[in-house]
Amino acid sequence: MIKITLPDSTVKEFEAGVTPLEVAKSISEGLARNTISAVVNNQQVETTTPITTDSTVQLLTWNDDLGKKAFWHSSAHLLAQAILEFYPDAKLTIGPAIESGFYYDVDFGDESLSEKDFEKIEKKVLENAKKGSTFSLYPVSKEEALKTYADNPYKVELISNLNDGEITFVTHDNFTDLCRGGHIPNTGIVKAMKILNAAGAYWRGNEKNPQLTRVYGISFPKQKELTEYLERLEEAKRRDHRKLGKELGIFAFSEKVGAGLPLWLPKGTALRRKLENFLSAAQKKGGYEFVMSPHIGSKELYVTSGHWDKYGADSFQPIRTPNEGEEFMLKPMNCPHHCEIYKTSQWSYRDLPKRYAEFGTVYRYEQSGELHGLTRVRGFTQDDAHLFCTPDQLLGEFEAVIDLVLYVFRSLGFEDFVTQVSLRDPENREKYIGSDENWEKAENAIITAAENKGLRTVIEYGEAAFYGPKLDFMVKDALGRRWQLGTIQVDYNLPERFDLHYIGSDNEKYRPVMIHRAPFGSMERFIAILLENTAGDFPLWLSPDQFIILPISEKYADYAKKVSDLLENHDISGQIDNRNEKTGKKIRDAELNKIPFMLVVGENEEKDGTISVRRRGEGDLGAMSLEDFVSYFKKESAI
Repeated sequence: MIKITLPDSTVKEFEAGVTPLEVAKSISEGLARNTISAVVNNQQVETTTPITTDSTVQLLTWNDDLGKKAFWHSSAHLLAQAILEFYPDAKLTIGPAIESGFYYDVDFGDESLSEKDFEKIEKKVLENAKKGSTFSLYPVSKEEALKTYADNPYKVELISNLNDGEITFVTHDNFTDLCRGGHIPNTGIVKAMKILNAAGAYWRGNEKNPQLTRVYGISFPKQKELTEYLERLEEAKRRDHRKLGKELGIFAFSEKVGAGLPLWLPKGTALRRKLENFLSAAQKKGGYEFVMSPHIGSKELYVTSGHWDKYGADSFQPIRTPNEGEEFMLKPMNCPHHCEIYKTSQWSYRDLPKRYAEFGTVYRYEQSGELHGLTRVRGFTQDDAHLFCTPDQLLGEFEAVIDLVLYVFRSLGFEDFVTQVSLRDPENREKYIGSDENWEKAENAIITAAENKGLRTVIEYGEAAFYGPKLDFMVKDALGRRWQLGTIQVDYNLPERFDLHYIGSDNEKYRPVMIHRAPFGSMERFIAILLENTAGDFPLWLSPDQFIILPISEKYADYAKKVSDLLENHDISGQIDNRNEKTGKKIRDAELNKIPFMLVVGENEEKDGTISVRRRGEGDLGAMSLEDFVSYFKKESAI
């Protein structure tokens, strides 16, 4: 007999060899019908996998993220099967599940896949799914695996990097694929499927490798869920920040400037400055000091920090000067510069914590195929800060940063989020720098702070930065998509690498602890998500243009200017529409440009010293004196 421990700590006894499906049946037939995957001892397995020793077991349904992962990974096999039926000479590579759906990378050789082919492949997928074929996972020797895929160089490369004894194939129906496992019980569970698009992708993400066709798809256990998803997808297209950014005059890109290097237009610059002023005011209250660092740094700076060894290949190539052996780099991160700022003075324990904040622009060479609007760029500005504190101050400082992030989120309408505790990969510790002792102290500090603040957390192993663990804020937007925004990291390692210290009460030298934090993450990604989450209808206090004055004829241009100047003096920003157009058209254009207030001025308004106020989405609010409008606006725009 073996003991099975369930997530609620219930322990049940079974004969050795019991499967997760049998465990589910022992609880209820309903649970067994809905169980599509399982996690045994932290490893995702099939529901038919025998369990031979005492184990922890989590039963997964479609409602679990890992359940969806198994469902979508299995659907990728169905997609590959259908593709081969229409393109028998195509060479398959990999087909993983992703956050929403799955993809399969395929080398179609001399043939090609176009959108007109999607429907026939979708029909074939569902036709094959209806057969209810079981997914059967079994081991294969390395020699046999290589022989099976002798004419597929991609699979041969994958197999060559595996050890004999750890290679498995999965079969369903008449289709077999190289796979490590994690499938649903049978294909019949897949009731709805859609190919979303096809795009180019380099094998292994390397531009020097052959270009493949990445076929993206999504599937569901009910047609209704697919219909709802496609409706959300259409809404996402309407909210696409690239579309809104162009329509609202927020940002632009130029081939001459370079891919992934956004140009901020006047409205976008106004938006950024409002965000910067908002966070700067909060940071000033929190005792932060503002610093600035250059856009380049000596390569040796990043060698010292460890970033060159970890990320040098993903950075822009070093800049060589006329002096032999002298190299600089475009700044890929701000933390080494802030370490050097800390070193400019001798600090006592009484001086700590030191909190240095900077809106620092950094540059990283993202591959062209991975660039995407503002969410993936080559030049971006982090709302960065680095705190240097004593070990005794660490927990209090970390909790104060959590409070700052929560204040930012509440102010901007991000209410639905979870916090991810990102820890080291216990199986691959060579990826990280520093001692186990320091890592354990850092990880415990984050977990304790999150508990003290009552945060809803999940733990993810392998997601830590190379120098320390972190607390990532994963935000759901209006479309239910999850984004990582704010991040807070604990670092015992950079203070050692830069030989940072402070003088303790005993007059001895001690290492400070370093906290890295960025509530927005990057201004570019944050504004992209904000655009999509609000569909361009920013909170009133944040709108680049909070009003537009509409004179009914050019005779009232002087009065319009007088109104504008008065409002600007009250830090209310806007513009005047002096075009020779009818007032109705001006109002429609202002609505399309998502300007909160339209202020109409004409003969009566000038005579009475008033404005006729129209609010976007509400209509006419009637005539107001300028003083009354300012009071009304201040009340409505309060954060």
